Amino acid sequence: MKVAPPARIPANKVAARVCGLNAQALSGKTARVFSRVFFKMKSAINRARLSVLSVALCGVFSAYGQTASSGMLGEVVVTANGFSESAESLPYGVSVLTAKDIAQSGAASVSEAIMKLLGIPGRLDTSGGNNYALDLRGFGQTAGGNQVVIVDGKRLNEQDLSGSNPGVVSIDSVQRIEVIRGNAAVVYGEGATGGAIVISTKAGLGVARQNTASIAAATGSNGLQEVRTSATVVSAGLSLDVFGNDRKSDGHRDNFASENNNLGATVQWSNDWLRLGAQAARSLQHSGFPGSLTAAEYAENPRRAGSSVNYGDLKSEVYGLFAEAMVADWQIGLDHGERTKKTLGYYGPSYIPQATVNASNTNLRARMDSEGRVFSNAFTLGVDVNDWKYANNDPSNGKSESNAVYVTNDMNYLPSGTRVSVGLRNESVKKSRDAVSTRIDDAQTAWHLGLTQELGYGMRVFGRTGQSFRFANVDEINYVTPGTTLKVQTSRDAELGVRWLRAGSHAELRWYRSELNNEIGYDNTAVGPGSGFGFPGANVNFGQTLRQGLELEARHALSTDLSVRVGAAARQARFVDGPYAGKDIALVPAHTASLGLDWNVAAGHVVNLGANWVSSQSPDFANKCTMPAYNTVDARYAYTTGPAELSLGINNVGDTKYYTQAYGCTAAGVTTAIYPEAGRSFTVTAKLKF
Repeated sequence: MKVAPPARIPANKVAARVCGLNAQALSGKTARVFSRVFFKMKSAINRARLSVLSVALCGVFSAYGQTASSGMLGEVVVTANGFSESAESLPYGVSVLTAKDIAQSGAASVSEAIMKLLGIPGRLDTSGGNNYALDLRGFGQTAGGNQVVIVDGKRLNEQDLSGSNPGVVSIDSVQRIEVIRGNAAVVYGEGATGGAIVISTKAGLGVARQNTASIAAATGSNGLQEVRTSATVVSAGLSLDVFGNDRKSDGHRDNFASENNNLGATVQWSNDWLRLGAQAARSLQHSGFPGSLTAAEYAENPRRAGSSVNYGDLKSEVYGLFAEAMVADWQIGLDHGERTKKTLGYYGPSYIPQATVNASNTNLRARMDSEGRVFSNAFTLGVDVNDWKYANNDPSNGKSESNAVYVTNDMNYLPSGTRVSVGLRNESVKKSRDAVSTRIDDAQTAWHLGLTQELGYGMRVFGRTGQSFRFANVDEINYVTPGTTLKVQTSRDAELGVRWLRAGSHAELRWYRSELNNEIGYDNTAVGPGSGFGFPGANVNFGQTLRQGLELEARHALSTDLSVRVGAAARQARFVDGPYAGKDIALVPAHTASLGLDWNVAAGHVVNLGANWVSSQSPDFANKCTMPAYNTVDARYAYTTGPAELSLGINNVGDTKYYTQAYGCTAAGVTTAIYPEAGRSFTVTAKLKF
């Protein structure tokens, strides 16, 4: 049970009253509100213009009604601000993937689903396990430090350079993935300039509270063997959700075999106004580290390994408590998580780094919705407390503490469909590392101001401006140019867009711009602690940098059985001043495009096709060499009969030879330190639902 906010007045119900559609679909309150607005409009404009408008609205919203009844395209609900609400009126871009979207894509992980379905570029993670690092808005190597990952209300990001790993979430447990584009700092804090990935599991949302179970087994190329199970048991207001998966693969390169094992359980109880629950999950990963290849090695044999013995192990345990309540006019939510992560890397008998991370985060939030004849308002107050500790065998321990208070307010002027959104966050941070005397003890403010305006005929325009920030993490403050201290990174962010929803079609076009000062990153030409020993490089403040671009997302249901989705982005990530002025940020493609097709061929037969194209990019700040552009095509066929489903998935149908990760250029301008991607691969999956 998810505590729902007070009802809004959906546009299709308003139009239903004008057009004489099914009045039983309207609440009495909605009808009364609309009647007042309608007769005020009628007295303000002449009858002829009103007739034209009414006819137009009838056509538009009759199509909406047909769409809703056929299931082609419904209202999109998100929890981007901590509480459930419609995505249509948000003053910024949010891309939503449902459990159905994910299942039809055949994606084996959260990152793979986002890359396949949204066309967001990703880079093969060198930590193994076939994980991918995503880049929402062109931050390259520092993307992980400039976007936030939230799982069931709990922050997953680390305060070192290891980054977050959404791969610890079992894909079958996911109900919805929301990708917030751009500044999400008011709600999610430091490091959210590029956006946020909000993952909600079925248990975390409290949906589908009925007795169910499923088991799936998959086999395929590169020695893939996988088993996934999940079950929900319900008794009155009490429910138990459990999931597990075990995945083994030889990998697409030598010494790239991996094993992943996830287990989790959630127990919760709910009634009409209260939901209480607890979660526990464990993730194990073992993977070989094949290392990088030179251009010559890659051309000769991309499957070969640069290292035949290196490997890594990861163990992650997560425990959480959550509560939701409706008290008078207030919705109240609480999420608390405790997380332990242990890692081990083997790089030969003389170098075996080990580390343990202990993290906790608590978010308490409350929202009050008020509804009037002309105005509605939603006020949210939130508190975040985060604690993160790091210990390794260097030894060089680190820690990070942060406390934040934030407020948001969204006011809607109902007659004109205008929404004004404001938000403010103050966050205090303390970070330290034993190996250095430098400490961070500072406070920063994030804010946003947004506007959404209905234009009619299913169209809205929106815009937002704001400020976000990021502090150096405990690894970055440990390796700087002697005598320097890293400054806080700040960004002024702006976004404009238009959103269209009509008769099974949804399209959104966004323009964004982020002007950063003192961007934090690693420069391998800077003077660092190791420069005197022949190892240059240090973490620096780059000065001024710029991110800007255009993003397009569209989905259209050609019929009840056939739909198409399109995505495209043109982005610029560039140094404004300093030694690299005018150069592109490394590992940021200027253009990406994606195309998908979902086709219910016949009863029980579904075909899904997807194509992604990524333009060339440079692996270095001096732009001395380039990584070639690439395109891939994926296909999936599934046959369902009763509770059983059998599917065949083919990734990289054309067997394209490409790579997404490389670290540098030779003196001759040739790309090197290459991490190849997989060629064509097949996966056969059998699934049974009970």
